[in-house]
Amino acid sequence: MNNAKSVFRSIVGMVLAWAALSVCAQAAPLSFKVPLTGAQEVPPVQTAATGTADLTYDPSSRVVTWTVTTSGIASPVTMAHFHGPAAEGKNAAPAVWISEKGSMVTGSLTGQATLTPEQAEQFSSGNLYINVHSKDHPAGELRGQVIVPKH
Repeated sequence: MNNAKSVFRSIVGMVLAWAALSVCAQAAPLSFKVPLTGAQEVPPVQTAATGTADLTYDPSSRVVTWTVTTSGIASPVTMAHFHGPAAEGKNAAPAVWISEKGSMVTGSLTGQATLTPEQAEQFSSGNLYINVHSKDHPAGELRGQVIVPKH
């Protein structure tokens, strides 16, 4: 009888452990801010402009949503995107468009995208950055490395 109780307890314990691990594996969406400055550009850009990207990322669906707000940019913003893969201090090609292709940008930029599995890994490991391009700085006026906070 004790042997049957012991087996039953072991099975119940394994089921509870599996359930707890399943809940932990399904991480909740993360919301965080990315500061955008000319000093983060490579090479650095002298500008009075600043910006912030408010991001929400859901690791289970790989969906990232954003609101990118800038101020002080003296010339029209021409485009904005996530670039990567690249660590801080390195440059890379655009990976995900934040602005609409071919349009001048005014005001804040809002949107969302579903990242590929490869982009999701780059996003989560800090190997994507946001770049805001302007007419005066076509290679980029504001940049911010995406560093996902650990929960």
